[in-house]
Amino acid sequence: MCGITGFWNPSRKNEREMRFVLDGMLDVLDHRGPDERGSRLYVDQGLALGHTRLSIVGLDHGHQPIEAEGGDYAITVNGELYGYKRIRTELACESLECSGKSDSAVALPLYLKHGLSFVERLRGEFAIVLYDHREQRLVLVRDRFGIKPLYYAMNDGGIAWGSEVKSILKHPDVPPKLCPKAAIHQMMQVMVPGSTAFEGVNALLPGHMLIVQRDSDRLIAKQTRWWDLEFPTSHESNPNPDEYVAGVKERLIDAVATRLEADVPVGCYLSGGIDSCSILGLATTLQQSPVKAFTIAFDSDAYDESNIAKLMAERTGAEQELLRLTEKELYGPAFERATWHAERTFYNTLAVAKWHMSRRVRACNYKAVVTGEGSDELFGGYPFFKQDWLGRDDDGGGIFAGAILAEEDLQHPDWMDLCGFTPSWIQPWMLTLKRVRPLLSQELQDLLVEYDPVGEVARAIDADQVRGRHRLDISQYTWSKTMLEGQILTWGGDRMDMANSMEARPAFLDHHVAEYAVQIPPEIRIRDGVEKWVLREAMVNVLPRELYERKKFAFMAPPAHTDPVKRQAIQEMISHWMTPERVSKLGVFDGDKLNQFIDDAWNETDGTIARRNDIVMNHALQLHLLHGQYVEGLPLPVVD
Repeated sequence: MCGITGFWNPSRKNEREMRFVLDGMLDVLDHRGPDERGSRLYVDQGLALGHTRLSIVGLDHGHQPIEAEGGDYAITVNGELYGYKRIRTELACESLECSGKSDSAVALPLYLKHGLSFVERLRGEFAIVLYDHREQRLVLVRDRFGIKPLYYAMNDGGIAWGSEVKSILKHPDVPPKLCPKAAIHQMMQVMVPGSTAFEGVNALLPGHMLIVQRDSDRLIAKQTRWWDLEFPTSHESNPNPDEYVAGVKERLIDAVATRLEADVPVGCYLSGGIDSCSILGLATTLQQSPVKAFTIAFDSDAYDESNIAKLMAERTGAEQELLRLTEKELYGPAFERATWHAERTFYNTLAVAKWHMSRRVRACNYKAVVTGEGSDELFGGYPFFKQDWLGRDDDGGGIFAGAILAEEDLQHPDWMDLCGFTPSWIQPWMLTLKRVRPLLSQELQDLLVEYDPVGEVARAIDADQVRGRHRLDISQYTWSKTMLEGQILTWGGDRMDMANSMEARPAFLDHHVAEYAVQIPPEIRIRDGVEKWVLREAMVNVLPRELYERKKFAFMAPPAHTDPVKRQAIQEMISHWMTPERVSKLGVFDGDKLNQFIDDAWNETDGTIARRNDIVMNHALQLHLLHGQYVEGLPLPVVD
């Protein structure tokens, strides 16, 4: 795991200036790679490649950028490429040498042999930038699910890229400016795929590559898809459940075994859910030495599941590191730092909790953990998936209501055209947008006359991948193309993990597991109303009985309204960051209406509405934080 960044400005060929700019872009990525820094300048091209390294595989010989053919080819890699030993050996049998024994070293020889299709032979989580001097071509590649981030900004002067937006904003051609449309999307939680919070900065889509070709002193770019989560147009009728249970078990064991390989110790994240418990159970038997398990505990019984995690740790004999978090840790300086790392707003302080957890992992001298993200997406684990197929439950959603499930059924014409229904996962965010609209400034009110953020998200989905599919498949696909990448794998994953130089390896998102999972018939994924049934059965002898029989639990931090101490903690931040002057300068909200909303929110007695109010406050606060941190350049606080 590393940080990669760079730029290509064909008309600028001053070596001293290039070095100065690249150093600034690398400086803000030190947290992603504190072990080593490398760079390569092609001065006659105005091109610079930069890399900060977190050494996990090939500790003493993983320097990047990696070059070949006297510098005619160069590559930087962020991530983990699994199966690299076998690939390296196969390449050696064909007289294709790798530069060193790190996993990243196989990528460039594969490109020399296979051209752009080299990426199809890679397994893992990765973002890659490759320069082909002979073809005058730059290639940016992102892994299948977008586990590893890669952003870029392109204008008439050239292109700049980076593992995080903050590095791109250090380039003189990319001034930091928050995008008004993105501000609306952040307030409703759902970003348009490929967008960021900042004007002019894009996210390379998962499973895509951006091919940048030089034409005289200008660059021409084309984004193409090389992989997708493709559900079939029809499923097997009268399927044999046992075959699919065995298939899931076989592939998941392989995925976990693959992700335990490293030249440093690898631990596991452990919540009280089926996903992380399955990972720990498999890792325990796959690994010779005891496994270290890291668990977050909250000071609210409604949101804490550490008791189940403790059962799993005891069952497996894992050494459990338990991190208890209160309002002191979830708000204040840590909240501010988490926002800076996230580069966008988040609806729940789970992101702050994840920041603390990665910090604890590093304090325990671990650099890598295997995690359970992706299981819900592949096996139908979220309650809104079941609702889209089987209808609404009788319990009203419990603590899911207001944040994960809407309390009423909504429709939107663009989603109806795309899917034939409006997916349940976006409906609570439609209600959040409805709550936010009256609070916006006149400028943004005017923008919403012409701009429909809910429809814009629908229009970003490939209709060919939805048309003719089962309702459950459609729901899973649209969530995976939006919220998985834009939320779970960013502020809930990579950004909080790498903030403290720690790599997460989500085994369920192994593409061998995923390509098998989409073939599993819906009635095997969710059986007799039991979500993730096929996974439960595959792991029945691994999981504690209490967990095997348990319904999906919301892994969220307790919202501020649940505790007067938390309420006071966020109110102090609001008073500091959302002064009339700052609200006016940001220009997103009507100050009077926003203040009235906050006053009213603390008196709300309906739990569903209170959760939604908490979401709105988090987003509004963080928009002002982002403006202060990135546009005004205010310093970050120190966390004790």
